Amino acid sequence: MSMSKTKVLIAGAGPTGLTLALWLTRLGVPVRIFDKASAPGETSRALAVQARTLEFHRQIGIVEDVLAAGVRIEQLTVHTPAGIAARLPLADFGRGVSPYPFAFALPQDIHERLLITHLERAGIVVERDTELVAFEDKGDAVVVTLNRDGRTETVSAAYLAGCDGARSAVRHGLNIGFPGGTYEQSFYVADVDGRGDVTRNGMDTVISAYGFAIVMPVRQSGSLRLIGIVPKAHEADESITFETIRADVERDTGVKVHQVNWFSTYRVHHRVAEHFRISRVFLAGDAGHIHSPAGGQGMNTGMGDAVNLAWKLAAVVQGRADQPLLDSYEPERIAFAGKLIDSTDQAFRVATSRSRLVGLFRRYLMPKILRIALGTTAGSRAFFGLISQTRIRYRESPISSGKAGRIEGGDRLPYVAGTRDDNFEPLRSLDWQVHVYGELNAEFRAMLAPAGIPIHAFAWSDMAKAAGLERDGAYLVRPDGHVALASPVQEAASFQRYIAGLAIRPRIAERAPYRISGTMHSLA
Repeated sequence: MSMSKTKVLIAGAGPTGLTLALWLTRLGVPVRIFDKASAPGETSRALAVQARTLEFHRQIGIVEDVLAAGVRIEQLTVHTPAGIAARLPLADFGRGVSPYPFAFALPQDIHERLLITHLERAGIVVERDTELVAFEDKGDAVVVTLNRDGRTETVSAAYLAGCDGARSAVRHGLNIGFPGGTYEQSFYVADVDGRGDVTRNGMDTVISAYGFAIVMPVRQSGSLRLIGIVPKAHEADESITFETIRADVERDTGVKVHQVNWFSTYRVHHRVAEHFRISRVFLAGDAGHIHSPAGGQGMNTGMGDAVNLAWKLAAVVQGRADQPLLDSYEPERIAFAGKLIDSTDQAFRVATSRSRLVGLFRRYLMPKILRIALGTTAGSRAFFGLISQTRIRYRESPISSGKAGRIEGGDRLPYVAGTRDDNFEPLRSLDWQVHVYGELNAEFRAMLAPAGIPIHAFAWSDMAKAAGLERDGAYLVRPDGHVALASPVQEAASFQRYIAGLAIRPRIAERAPYRISGTMHSLA
């Protein structure tokens, strides 16, 4: 039996585990990541990559590769049996909210391979055919037993992260409950080559009294993703092939299928674990929550868990913050998971109900509501905020404090574009920072200098005002781009108290720069 040590051991090499490994590696934390599968997945149900995930990818320098691999969805076309009910633009419907104001699709298998490539460039290789046998929290470390090809290894890790899916061995090992249920309908998903009245670089939704179907591009090669409800006549079949329901699928989607590249049926679950953490062991992604595919939230939520956990783990492991920082992971992410379950559950039930009344609403009223709601700039931005995850906030978190303008501690830092760059550019440092929008007070700057936290001052603008920021206010921004402390005035004492309360030390050891109007200036 061999023995080894690492700082963070990650079970599961799906999007959540890979994101956690990549962020921790970028932050300088030694990691190991393993998966019981012999290779990355070849197929994928998850397709949507939301703007908030793209913002996280930008922070670690991989967003351009991700964008190059996927497809921008430019339009949502709503079909009913009577014809096209609505055409809704998605190419720029989040303009001003995010640097990525469009809908975007990238199959999970391609996404995973891209993350693996960047992880390997950083010197980390996923350990395949490796299974977690047991683990024990010893108080100062977690001792984990792994098995690979009949050989056993014992690993001592400072922390263990269970990113190992809905049947998580880590969650079972912690004996954490996973309450919830299963929707009654069965669904099909297929990647096909075919022809039909399909919107180029768009998403076609077919709504009728019976339910819905979705058609959208999945790969730049031109194949199509078909998603819908298995016809009621075949729901009880033990085995369902594409040929079994071909006629229904082609009728509902309007696509004449020439070749099936992948086909699967499944039932959808909705569950949230009772805890996301016990001592030195954490849950993230599907290990902690699973929900309906409504709005394309699942994979993105898991990756959001990973980012939230990564920078906190790194700070505590490296002695740059005290334990209370790490204690905020569960309350922040479990609260969001619960809200997400509720919202996607409601949307999913409306979309899939076989009730005649709901079916009539879906067919006749829903397209009109969508057309009216998204026909205005405010409506489009609201819809974008709803699905893009840019409205995730942690106002109730134990590490969120203050308010300045409309922005409170825990909110995502609003996006403000400049003439040369934007206020998200400094977030690439993956470090704590202070933002001021307006005039930077010299005394405030001098009093915060000993903390070593960079200050970025941006000229006041109409965009900053529209985003809800306070002129000359100050915002302490976390490494994940959420505001930790918001103050309407540049009063150093509140920032000093916050920094001291969590024993925060920045990653940058040298004297920090500050930025005004897109130009870097030395504090000296």
